[in-house]
Amino acid sequence: MLKLGQKVIMVSDLFEQNLPVGEYGYIIAYDRNADNAFDYVVRVPKAGRNFYVPAEDIELEEVLLQLEAERVEREALIDFALATHNEELFRRVMNGDEEEVVEENSNEVQSREDFIRQVNLKAWI
Repeated sequence: MLKLGQKVIMVSDLFEQNLPVGEYGYIIAYDRNADNAFDYVVRVPKAGRNFYVPAEDIELEEVLLQLEAERVEREALIDFALATHNEELFRRVMNGDEEEVVEENSNEVQSREDFIRQVNLKAWI
């Protein structure tokens, strides 16, 4: 739950109530009514109005800035990998680091006994 006074950005308009998407606002109240779909009351200074909004319609400014920074960093790494013809870096950035770990484990050479043990284990299950 977000705190009162936190700066948020309107990211969507689920209930089509003409929210100023992309504008910032401040949380001024919680809507604790269980029968209501709205979670917060947000004051948008540019519009000069208060809006009842669900939690999905707003996001913290810090979170959006962090996501944008990660996107820019990823694009810069891709540009660098393409400029330097670094295929390994390009594949790691495009596929993520999890894929690299899987590839390393698949390239390991197993002894004959380990292979037979794995086959027997799978046959037992």
